[in-house]
Amino acid sequence: MIFDFYESLKCERTKIIREDMVSILQNMKLAIVHDYLNQMGGAERTVEVLHEVFPDAPIYTSIYLPDKMPDSFKEMDIRTSFMQKLPGLSKHFKKYLLLYPYAFMQFNLGEYDVVLSSSSAWAKGVVVNTKTCHICYCYTPMRFVWNYEDYVRREKFGHTTRKILPVAIERLKKWDLSTVNNVDDYVAISKYVAERIKRCYEREAEVIYPPVNTYFYKMADSSEVEDYYLIVSRLNTYKKIDLVVETFNQLGLPLVIIGDGPYKSYLQRIAGKNIKFLGRLTDKEIKGYYEKCKAFIFPGEEDFGITPLEAQSAFRPVIAFGRGGALETVIDGKTGVFFGEHTIESLKDAVLRFNKIKFDPFVIRRNAESFDKSVFMSNIKLFVEIKHREHLEKISQCGV
Repeated sequence: MIFDFYESLKCERTKIIREDMVSILQNMKLAIVHDYLNQMGGAERTVEVLHEVFPDAPIYTSIYLPDKMPDSFKEMDIRTSFMQKLPGLSKHFKKYLLLYPYAFMQFNLGEYDVVLSSSSAWAKGVVVNTKTCHICYCYTPMRFVWNYEDYVRREKFGHTTRKILPVAIERLKKWDLSTVNNVDDYVAISKYVAERIKRCYEREAEVIYPPVNTYFYKMADSSEVEDYYLIVSRLNTYKKIDLVVETFNQLGLPLVIIGDGPYKSYLQRIAGKNIKFLGRLTDKEIKGYYEKCKAFIFPGEEDFGITPLEAQSAFRPVIAFGRGGALETVIDGKTGVFFGEHTIESLKDAVLRFNKIKFDPFVIRRNAESFDKSVFMSNIKLFVEIKHREHLEKISQCGV
């Protein structure tokens, strides 16, 4: 009888604790912190979805240029730093390189239970108190610090900048390392990035893949599928679009390139008549090209890569460079094929192998659905709740 009494008391106490915890989680105050909102890319699409998951959360950022962002951001509670008042932000935001750390360090986030930083550079540098759980959704450790030589090759810098930049980068590297332990838990966008976080920061990271709006796409009738191969990309040097252009010049196969960027004029000069450049299109316009292409080409080494999954969402196979995030999103021989080297011969061989395989569009689509937006929303919400609970238990044990 005594045993039963104490067991029932223990169960009741556990029930009360669980109910209290549910109440705490429901009343959790959370802030989202993002590097900057001055161009729309994969990271900003993720912020859009984070706002859907946590609609009451304000978004702190260094600068926000409404004209460069979709209308959906106008409905959000966006709070900017002192940098918002600096001149020439639209064209010269990179010139303020050394100011970004101060912008984030000066935010006062003491009122929040959880800070969720969305970062490839600065946002994880926010300072929080011991009662706040800081989770960093990391797209990559600061690329221009940790891959400096590669970064310099990508960008067009003048002689003076190239002399000054190494000193600035060294300062930023020290700052970046000093902020590593500001973060309680890291989440990486891919296993590839998790390995980089381990190498650069000596921290473990969970992997939650970014959201893909798979249900935006449909399957085209077989009669609607055309013979062209497709690229959707920013036209920068490191994207390796020139390799695809040179390969398709030799193959003579039709190639459609959607996107804009500083490399566009060069690519147009070297392209044959079988290659079309459509510039920047809306998501609805791109949708049709995804659905009707013969295959999607993804030649770069990316941290993750949303576009191959958008193509697979449209039931279309992918020809991808077999490094980086593509290894986690494309299944060789089932949803696409890989090429192993950045050479014309390697890509040409992949195109020829691709044409010998009969792909099942439903297998392709199912693979894409495992990365759907709904999966991301469930995973990130659960992760935040678990880590917030663990943080509460930790500070309770420490008597904070």
